[in-house]
Amino acid sequence: MRIAVVSLFPEAVEAVLAVGVTGRARREGLFSCCVYNPRAYAADSRGTVDDRPFGGGPGMVMMVAPLRGAVRAAKAALPLDSPVIFLSPQGRPFNQPLARELAALPGFVLVAARYEGVDERFVASEVDRELSIGDYVLSGGELPALVVIDAVARLLPSALGNPESALHESHVDGLLDCPQYTRPAEDASGSVPSVLRSGDHAAVARWRRKEALRRTWRRRPELLRSRELDAGDRALLTEALAEDETHQGNH
Repeated sequence: MRIAVVSLFPEAVEAVLAVGVTGRARREGLFSCCVYNPRAYAADSRGTVDDRPFGGGPGMVMMVAPLRGAVRAAKAALPLDSPVIFLSPQGRPFNQPLARELAALPGFVLVAARYEGVDERFVASEVDRELSIGDYVLSGGELPALVVIDAVARLLPSALGNPESALHESHVDGLLDCPQYTRPAEDASGSVPSVLRSGDHAAVARWRRKEALRRTWRRRPELLRSRELDAGDRALLTEALAEDETHQGNH
């Protein structure tokens, strides 16, 4: 996979991509990433990339030409039909299914803007889709771009030491992950559930599924309301909720 990032701060992107799972995956050649600075495509020697907005108002707006030049240079180095993705609070919410969709592509361009925004003509003529990592505003698009790269890179074959790790995480199948425990089995703050120490793999799998349903219902109930549970999951959720009621009644 080949990824390009358009950013005024290449050093910020490179610093994060050097560590962790993404750093290892990049070093092992599972994906490549090049950063294109719009200042290199500015029309003047000062590298001007922004100007005052028409109609007045606060802040500065990124100009069309430098962004267009950076994007077109990036696309020229990527596989044909690699989409251009603009990171924007106005975009479609980024989620795990979208991460899987991007992970299946041969390449894509991520545009990380700064200042008050970008000239809408750039968005209309050069951008294929807009993505948002949440309903809030950041100082720039570098962090959202890195979030997308991290979520995608860990889905690439061999990116994780244990391939099953990517199958047992929050949002992989629309649920939050179950609670996790490690040694010691006994601690001043509590004990590891006995089922996890039983060696009964079927019982462990059942417990994990029930706890994932319970946690999703407690913390993100809208995720369950938007999906059709099968009979097995309905039974486990009913059991979990009954346990919660009994627990609350005893307190």
